[in-house]
Amino acid sequence: MNQTHAILLRRTRLTETSLIVTWLTPEYGRIKTVAKGALRPKSQMAGILDLFHLCDIQFQPARSGDLHGLREALLLNPYAGVRTEYPRIALGAYAVELIERCTETNAPLPEIFDLLERALRFLDSHAASQRALLHFESELVRLLGITQPGVLPEISLEGLLHRLPRARNELLGRLAPPASQART
Repeated sequence: MNQTHAILLRRTRLTETSLIVTWLTPEYGRIKTVAKGALRPKSQMAGILDLFHLCDIQFQPARSGDLHGLREALLLNPYAGVRTEYPRIALGAYAVELIERCTETNAPLPEIFDLLERALRFLDSHAASQRALLHFESELVRLLGITQPGVLPEISLEGLLHRLPRARNELLGRLAPPASQART
């Protein structure tokens, strides 16, 4: 049995009562777990398995494949403030999508876990902004080791991913520009 802190990245219905839950952890990286019975009305996991939630989880490693068994999840921080405004949700979802596309499963990622946790803490108490988006991209590029002198982080990410998520352009259009650009 393994135990770790984890941020919920995605949840997908597996059966009428069960979910596949994708987590980002510092020790195990991005992992997928099966949460059997999580959708039952009296499930102990009701209200816990939601996007952006920071949890302490226990999971049984898979004997084969990469689908682990979720045994327990204890909610540590729901980051409820992230859900108060659409731009905060959208920026959080953009950060999650970038991480999912830039990382492999089952590879320890303590620095990237820390980056996502800091981003969610920020969005929990601050409005989303272009500055926050650009800072996240810059830090992600640095942590992935793909920083290039004189090259914007989004260009480095585009080189890695071949195409940035569509949500980026919508976010940039919706969010307030950094203060240095707003004055011009």
